[in-house]
Amino acid sequence: MARLVPYSLRRLEDEAVLKISVIGDSDNVVELALEGKLVGPWVDELERVSHETLSQSKSLTLNLEKVWFVDSRGAALLRDLAGKHVSQSNRSQFVNQLVKEMGQ
Repeated sequence: MARLVPYSLRRLEDEAVLKISVIGDSDNVVELALEGKLVGPWVDELERVSHETLSQSKSLTLNLEKVWFVDSRGAALLRDLAGKHVSQSNRSQFVNQLVKEMGQ
């Protein structure tokens, strides 16, 4: 089985960045900490990492404490992952509102 490894800070031309770190990995649960903006290609990256984890029959928890913005695709992904019983901890009121408004 592939093992998740920490992802380094990545930069785009417009300075949009997302850092994804594995902060917990046991036989049953993987916890990822996200930091930055969940936008553009980073939505695809989070989707890939989440799918990889869930396909290993592990539970997934996302710590969103340091996520300060999501675009419409990021909001849709967070809603989709919640529907797959992915825990989302420490989501700010601002990000909560973005996810809610973009889902209407």
